[in-house]
Amino acid sequence: MTRSILRWGASALTIAVVGAMATACTFGAPAPDASGGDAGVPEAALEVMNQPQYANGRWLISVKDLDTGEVLIDLDGDKMAEPASFTKTYSVGAAWLKWGPDYIITTPVKRMGEVAARTLNGDLVLVGKGDFTLGGRTKADGTVDYTDLDHNDANPLPGATLTTEDPLAGLDDLAAQVKASGIDSVTGTVVVDDRLFQGTLDGEPITPIVVNQNLIDVLVTPGAAGEPATVEMTPAVAPWHIVSDVQTVAAGEKFAISNPESTGRGAIAIDGTIAADSEPVLKVYALEDPATFARTAFIEALGRAGVTVGGDPIATNSTASLAAKDAVDALPSVAEFDSLPLAQQATYVMKISYNRGAQAYVCLLSAAAGVDDCSAGLDEVGKLWTAAGLDTTGVSLIDGSGLNGNFITPDNGVAVQSLMAKRPDADQWRATMPILGVDGSLATVQPDSPAAGKVFAKTGTLLDPDLVNDRYRVNTKALGGVMESESGRNLAFTIIMNQGFAAGIEGVFAANDDVGAVAAAIQQHY
Repeated sequence: MTRSILRWGASALTIAVVGAMATACTFGAPAPDASGGDAGVPEAALEVMNQPQYANGRWLISVKDLDTGEVLIDLDGDKMAEPASFTKTYSVGAAWLKWGPDYIITTPVKRMGEVAARTLNGDLVLVGKGDFTLGGRTKADGTVDYTDLDHNDANPLPGATLTTEDPLAGLDDLAAQVKASGIDSVTGTVVVDDRLFQGTLDGEPITPIVVNQNLIDVLVTPGAAGEPATVEMTPAVAPWHIVSDVQTVAAGEKFAISNPESTGRGAIAIDGTIAADSEPVLKVYALEDPATFARTAFIEALGRAGVTVGGDPIATNSTASLAAKDAVDALPSVAEFDSLPLAQQATYVMKISYNRGAQAYVCLLSAAAGVDDCSAGLDEVGKLWTAAGLDTTGVSLIDGSGLNGNFITPDNGVAVQSLMAKRPDADQWRATMPILGVDGSLATVQPDSPAAGKVFAKTGTLLDPDLVNDRYRVNTKALGGVMESESGRNLAFTIIMNQGFAAGIEGVFAANDDVGAVAAAIQQHY
């Protein structure tokens, strides 16, 4: 088992029943009565929570009737716990509070210089504004596309797949507009202005220019046993190329493929084996310099549109020649690309638990406050939620995505959902969240339960290796959102499990289902 920490959006829970009960209830000990004792936890939920893999952890649960305000379950609802990716309800929710679900980001292309005889005597400037799908996830009906296990999670989790959309669609659209504006050639070059904000998350850059979620997709397809596998790179942008040593082994054999690594000069190395009867396996390489990648990709898009550009197309992007940001914004635009509405962008973040997208909202909030290093973002999150009526002493955040070190009380998570449920756009907010047994990170959780389709909730997972016992420690499994109960009540809920254990990755996925089972039991009981 490796030492790397895995974090993604599958449901998150914890393990001890204490809290609102007058005395601690240890899992494995006799369960409270069918109503969950003083805490109100249904017996069916307690049966899940009392399993041996949760015996050394704790569970925290808060459930409230949105219409009457009645608290139905209070199991350590006022105690702090790590919520993992449920944190995204705070960061994405804050952006929703500030800008609303219809907010659109416009990415412009500016010209520096004059156009004469269809030649721009100067540079084109592609200005990053924080659109993290940039046309690459837009379906024909104008909604966002995603797969239930998205490419962002392809390296730690098996089974990730790609959508069918062209990740370069936005750049191609901009390039066509440049051509239509009357420019056939550019004497200068292309500069990507990525100065709106610059941040990092878990060692990866958070920038306002994003192409294909700043990933290169590497799809490995088996050949005949004993033959090399076929490897396809998307998007194809110079100078990037795959150097593969993945071999096909006999059908049914165990196999393993390395995560892609850069070996310099655009080469991405990948090796290992894949079984002849395997489905294609997706891996990803995270770009360290998104602006340079976007610059080359845009120059290539301009070429496809019939616009020639001077300079070295694969040179490192530099903003040294640019005027101040305000001055660049004032330059004439020759192309503009509108993002999907915030409701659709938020759907992408929430359904598949897109960490960098959630953190991008923190950076956008910081930039709106005049701070370009993202450091003011969480302060803005706090101000927005305070203004909305949330008691923010029940939340302590260090990022917007849900890494280790964020804490909330389940009661506070319920308060967030209660506030959002009172808004006129409450149905749009609810629709951003995964649906139990239907889609996103809850697609395979309790699909046959009578609660399937009636629970709308954000998931969360934090996972570390237990190197002493060769198992996984499930730091967090969390699930929180809203549901329509079996009796027709509208409930807000937060479930958090901290410090469970799993023998292997299958046990981690089983914990996802367990947290969903607890939610389903609550939905059916009330």
